[in-house]
Amino acid sequence: MAVLVAAALLEGVLRPDMPWRVLGVAVTAGLAPLLLWRRSHPLAVLVAGFAVSALVPLATGGEATETYTIAYMLVLVYSLFRWASGREIVAGALVVVGKAVLWSALGYTAAADVPPSLAVLCAAGALGTALRYRAGSRARELEQARMLERESVARDLHDTVAHHVSAVAIRAQAGLATAESRPGAAVEALTVVESEASRALAEMRAMVRVLRRGRPADLEPSPGIGDLAALAATAGPGPAVDVAVTGDVDGLAPSLGTAVYRLAQEAVTNARRHARDATRIDVRVEADDTSVRLCVRDDGDTGPLRPTSAPGYGLIGMAERADLLGGTCTAAPDPGRGWTVTAVLPRNGARE
Repeated sequence: MAVLVAAALLEGVLRPDMPWRVLGVAVTAGLAPLLLWRRSHPLAVLVAGFAVSALVPLATGGEATETYTIAYMLVLVYSLFRWASGREIVAGALVVVGKAVLWSALGYTAAADVPPSLAVLCAAGALGTALRYRAGSRARELEQARMLERESVARDLHDTVAHHVSAVAIRAQAGLATAESRPGAAVEALTVVESEASRALAEMRAMVRVLRRGRPADLEPSPGIGDLAALAATAGPGPAVDVAVTGDVDGLAPSLGTAVYRLAQEAVTNARRHARDATRIDVRVEADDTSVRLCVRDDGDTGPLRPTSAPGYGLIGMAERADLLGGTCTAAPDPGRGWTVTAVLPRNGARE
């Protein structure tokens, strides 16, 4: 805004022959602050700007006073089509066309100049519409990526809960069968039932309710930390993968183990696909009493992606999965060479 005000003042100094110079500069500089509200109130600022500029000739006896700097009014047209609602766009378009018709009818603008002026205004509106559609399309793609990741998490957690419920049912049946002959066995069964039920309830709290959209369920067991070694045996060209797991991972919740595997799998896939001139990918998992930390690092070039690589949403899905479990996932280039993906998940595997 300050630049536009300075430009209007400079134009007033450099164009001494401009009619009604002071008024023209004052109107141009006075309308510049409207740009501050172009996103929050696109219709209001457009109506105010075009109404003032349309009525100014009435005070000058029909003589034009517009400066070159007032071309920033095209930004108001762009903003209308970029951020306004459908009804506001229609109303704003009528205001823009109404000003052009009014000036032509009053003789302020030659009839031959009206079509070119409207063409420029239409170009600004078309640009706003194109960027609006592009932003909406991008938002829908991101939401679809998040939904797909939520569906994967829901399947993994469903398998985990089903495991606990099956154990509860088996132990309960065993307790009923031995209740008369061995009362102590029934007490043992009830203890296991209580433990498994508590774990199942904890898993259910982390479950995401999503629709499968008619796709058949995948009946294969969910992978866990014990399956990370398979990432090092990936066949085909590309950098070697080294996997190391330290700490106590035996008591981890199945959903947490599955999340660690999925995050590592996606990070390794991204590194093999995008890391240029990489020779090695290190996968490190460290577990302590409170959290599990995953670090996947490659030694590839941190320059731009290969031209043939299509942009994906793997990193978005990884961050979404970690967030659903109450953790974090970040990815960034290293100071020298390589790229590092780091995920930290709470050991209980669920958001507090």
